[in-house]
Amino acid sequence: MLFNSFNFALFLPLVFILYWFVTNKSLRLQNILLLASSYFFYSCWDWRFLFLLLFSTLLDYFSGLQIEKSGNDFHKKFWFWLSITANLGFLALFKYFNFFAESFKDLISIFGFQINTWSLKVILPIGISFYTFHGLSYVIDIYKNRVKAEKNFVDYAVFVSFFPLLVAGPIERATHLLPQIKKKRNFNYQQAVDGLRQILWGLFKKIVIADNCAIQANLIFNNSAEHSGSTLFIGAVFFAFQIYGDFSGYSDIALGTARLFGIELLQNFSFPYFSRDIAEFWRRWHISLSSWFKDYLYIPLGGSKGKKWIQVRNTFIVFLVSGFWHGANWTFLVWGLLNAIYFLPLLLFNRNRDHIEIVASNSILPSFKEFVLMLTTFGLTVFAWIFFRANNLHHAFQFISGIFSKSLFSLPSVRPTYLIILIVFFIIIEWLGRRNKYALEKLAFQYSSSFRWTMYIVLLIAIFIFGAKEQEFIYFQF
Repeated sequence: MLFNSFNFALFLPLVFILYWFVTNKSLRLQNILLLASSYFFYSCWDWRFLFLLLFSTLLDYFSGLQIEKSGNDFHKKFWFWLSITANLGFLALFKYFNFFAESFKDLISIFGFQINTWSLKVILPIGISFYTFHGLSYVIDIYKNRVKAEKNFVDYAVFVSFFPLLVAGPIERATHLLPQIKKKRNFNYQQAVDGLRQILWGLFKKIVIADNCAIQANLIFNNSAEHSGSTLFIGAVFFAFQIYGDFSGYSDIALGTARLFGIELLQNFSFPYFSRDIAEFWRRWHISLSSWFKDYLYIPLGGSKGKKWIQVRNTFIVFLVSGFWHGANWTFLVWGLLNAIYFLPLLLFNRNRDHIEIVASNSILPSFKEFVLMLTTFGLTVFAWIFFRANNLHHAFQFISGIFSKSLFSLPSVRPTYLIILIVFFIIIEWLGRRNKYALEKLAFQYSSSFRWTMYIVLLIAIFIFGAKEQEFIYFQF
């Protein structure tokens, strides 16, 4: 069930009505409804993978209880490693088995040997990377005595499978979400209205910006050998706006939907394309994943303590693992490696914390220096996105060599004026709202009601006029 589908437009109001008008007298019934709704939501993709989600949930639930009550280190470590191994094992089996099998076959062929490898003929369970990381963080936190094991299975299962975040995040922590699930929730009109506003902005990002950019980006990437350097460059920029509009749009819809049920999820994006260096970009892009790797991988490896080469090693490990998390393809590893290389000068010269506040926080426009820094960071990001989007490394290098050719200075063969106007409009709204959690957050407080409703109507009209064919979200494949 897609957020941008007719089915979800029926599903969400129905659950909302049952939640606030039928089960509102009982927190237990509300959580049971959320769990049942979440499992139904997930089963709409493929009901068979619901058993995998349920098994993962049961495993981590019982492992958490056993870790907490274990009387000795052996039993504590046994249940801890059982959960870690099983979770990562399922992730490796479904997501990486074929990659490793094919890579091993290619490696052997270098030495003149030919072998037949067996591949797993099964689709990737949707959302497996996200709900696996939910469970992993929960078990690790119990093992490290950061949280207590949750006794109520329904409450824990809602934490893992809450339908707004189940498929593509944000990646929640037990310390943040579980207390909200266990606490009585009362309907808050302002919170619900804010949620609807964020859903509207998320739908605009996805349907108007991302899906229309996808049409042009796919046309160019899928036929890259036929296009000029200028057209390929435009295609890479379109993909940059596609993936941002798609993923941050999903996050906006998820956060807005959760607010309708009185729950606040972690912010996942904070205007990353206005970043002045790559360190700032990664503090603003897919925040829940970046912070997850920081807390559960970077810091345990030693973090920023110790000698500089230790910090460099840890940084490269995190970026490479992050790339591999996104997909079983060498292109994602190169994408992660590129970002690590971008980050390296900032780390070596202790400049990775230079830009904490949003750009031009006290002015309308950025300074010339800030503008150049933003443009440079965006350019580096777009270059890395080419590897993220390419089918394989050969395709990526072919695409890049095509850009840096004489035809880069020719007129692009693809010039969708309407899309460029939409992107400019999108950038302006994002810029004006960059100090907030999402672009339209302060719309209700800073402008008159007539202007506010005009904006809502414009966005709705744009969604209906420029709405392309219903498309899945990019991060569903991860």
